[in-house]
Amino acid sequence: MEVLQTCYDPCCKERAVSVVELGLIQGVKVADNGHDVRVELLLTSGWCPFSTHLLQMIDQNVRAIEGVGEVDTEIVWNTVWTPERMSDSARQKLTLPMAQLLPLRQRRLEREAKEAQASQSSVS
Repeated sequence: MEVLQTCYDPCCKERAVSVVELGLIQGVKVADNGHDVRVELLLTSGWCPFSTHLLQMIDQNVRAIEGVGEVDTEIVWNTVWTPERMSDSARQKLTLPMAQLLPLRQRRLEREAKEAQASQSSVS
């Protein structure tokens, strides 16, 4: 499903690597009724702190498709994710030279600092 290309693992979002490119989507199945969808998701690690976030993002994006009924997004535990599952595009994006990565990191840090200031202002 094309909509899954807009779902990002938070660890790779700055580099625009989707869950599809990472090889995290084991499968997508549409029920016989043509409306209900099941998405099978792999995690890079069983300890992934963002698993709930990924499940919610996928569920929300798939539900937004016109005509979709129920969405069942499940983590698949009997298949192990390995780096070989990544697309060539993901490999390239994840191995950017340091000179290209530093500006991305700086923008993220600036954004996080602004968000922290905004949340402190709202608490005060």
